[in-house]
Amino acid sequence: MQALSVPKSNIFAFLFLFLTISACSKEPSTPPNIVIIYADDMGYGDLAIQNSNSKIPTPNLDNLAKEGMRFTDAHSSSGICSPSRYALLTGTYHWRRQFGIVGAFGKPFFAETDITLPQLLKAEGYSTACIGKWHLGWNWEFQNQPTGEVEQWGNMTKYYLSEDIDWSKPVSGGPLDRGFDYYFGDGTINFPPYAWVENDRIIQAPSETMDINNIGFDVKEGSWEFRPGPKVKDWNPYEVLPTLAKKTKEWIKAQDKNKPFFLYFALPSPHAPIIPNDEFDGKSQAGPYGDFMVQTDWVIGEVLAALEEQGLEENTIVIFSADNGPEHYAWERAEKFDHFSMGDFRGLKRDVWEGGHHVPFIVKWPGHIQAESVSNELISQIDVMATIANIIGIEIPEKAAPDSYDFTAVFTGKEYNSPLREATIHNTNAKIWGIRKGDWLYINDSTGGLRPMPESFKELTGYTDFHTPGLLFNMKEDPEQRDNLFEKYPEKITELSALLEDYRESESTANRAK
Repeated sequence: MQALSVPKSNIFAFLFLFLTISACSKEPSTPPNIVIIYADDMGYGDLAIQNSNSKIPTPNLDNLAKEGMRFTDAHSSSGICSPSRYALLTGTYHWRRQFGIVGAFGKPFFAETDITLPQLLKAEGYSTACIGKWHLGWNWEFQNQPTGEVEQWGNMTKYYLSEDIDWSKPVSGGPLDRGFDYYFGDGTINFPPYAWVENDRIIQAPSETMDINNIGFDVKEGSWEFRPGPKVKDWNPYEVLPTLAKKTKEWIKAQDKNKPFFLYFALPSPHAPIIPNDEFDGKSQAGPYGDFMVQTDWVIGEVLAALEEQGLEENTIVIFSADNGPEHYAWERAEKFDHFSMGDFRGLKRDVWEGGHHVPFIVKWPGHIQAESVSNELISQIDVMATIANIIGIEIPEKAAPDSYDFTAVFTGKEYNSPLREATIHNTNAKIWGIRKGDWLYINDSTGGLRPMPESFKELTGYTDFHTPGLLFNMKEDPEQRDNLFEKYPEKITELSALLEDYRESESTANRAK
């Protein structure tokens, strides 16, 4: 039987018609979901993929890095908690508002004129949620001045008792007033009130006081570091991380696949108190902190698995980072276990030294960000806001995100002029400031540290102190900050000190070169 002959022109016409019909029949694509996972006090060297000598397995974070882009030169705005969180959510340097953390029952970090990333996304139809550590302040309803008093860290401290606060009223100034539709968490694990908050209300009113000298449980490394204040009866700190993981997975599973969402999952770990659940004991070779890191990695894996199980993985941008470097326990950990949480960097949490703010930073976006890619571009967490806004197609209002650079080209592998950032300021307190431009870092003090480095750690690492009025390092050649070039390049000091002052006085530092 002879085969039917069809003219080539008809075949092409049919193919064109088929493709046209197929294209028209496709529903409009949903904007990508955004998930930010924010760890607490996690060092650059705590990820096994970034530390060849790591004593802590982190398979889920390692796999996230392999599936996306890992940044080797990423920084938080501050070397402490609240300021970095504020900067991440607003695209604004923290020092434009304040330097310190929000204390127990402290007022909101935000100015009322601040515009946040969740506010922008909510206006675009996104469902928005914050689950976990807030630590950016609330407007609590006090009945009177604090009536409790206790000695802590050598000082007499006044604190609120349960009866000093009206628990029946909603609490303003928190996540719901900053663009989030939903909040669940305990506020801050080591600050009162020790109670669960859902949206703007305490779920169960505290009736007891947290005795800082008798928590009721054993801490596995370091100290509890709890502040005195109201707590719910039988409050168990060991239940905090598992509860947050459970709530986060439930929230993801409840999402409408046809409506984009923004999830800010702010982990309370591996911040002190170092309290891994028993099933994670001995899972690392770095003591209880290492075990707590293993549990933190496991929780992250559970959240990522929930996205995959709901069929959301392919259309979700996942950003992972940490608010600052590791706590001072990292010195002893390095000496005892040969695990350097700060990696090869000098300094820890609170420092302007590199280890205080040089943090893990991973971005995954299937089909847009090349798997197993590594970027050496200098990036700040402040840049998340402008980048996400550009990806979604949101025009940032005037005066919002004044310090945020758009890194879309870096994420997606497009051509761009490097370095993308003109410079980045490193700062924790009002006294010590650093500015990084290209390979050069200038610090306006003889040290970048808040506290002296232990002599035993100096002996282990060979670090020495400096005595010049300022510091200058070439970070490409000397990322460990051992060779102070302050006296060798006076013209570079003049340039960077002037730029630092210019930045501090400027209302906006983003895209100055354009």
